[in-house]
Amino acid sequence: MKIDVYDSYAKTTDGRLMHFDVFVKSGTSAEVAWRRGRDWLKSIGENPAGLEQSQCSFCHTEVANPEVQRAVEYKGFFILQMEGCPSPV
Repeated sequence: MKIDVYDSYAKTTDGRLMHFDVFVKSGTSAEVAWRRGRDWLKSIGENPAGLEQSQCSFCHTEVANPEVQRAVEYKGFFILQMEGCPSPV
C-alpha cells in the first residue's frame, strides 16, 4: 500500500511545539489528512485547534510497512510521533 506523508506541527495547550507525521492512504486529500491529525490531537487530550491547516503539509509518498498499513486500513491514518509528542520514536 502506498501512503502519503503529511509533515505536521501543532502547539500544545501549554505552548510547546509537537512535530509528527500523518500517514494516510495515497490520494487522500490534504483536508482529510489535516482532520486526522486533529482527531489524533483530541485523542491524546490536546486542543485540535493547535494544528492549523497550513502546518500539515504534504511531504512525500512511500510504501507503508505492515504496521502502518494495518493502522491505515483500520483507522484511516497512522501518526508517527516525533519531537514534543507523548511517545516520540
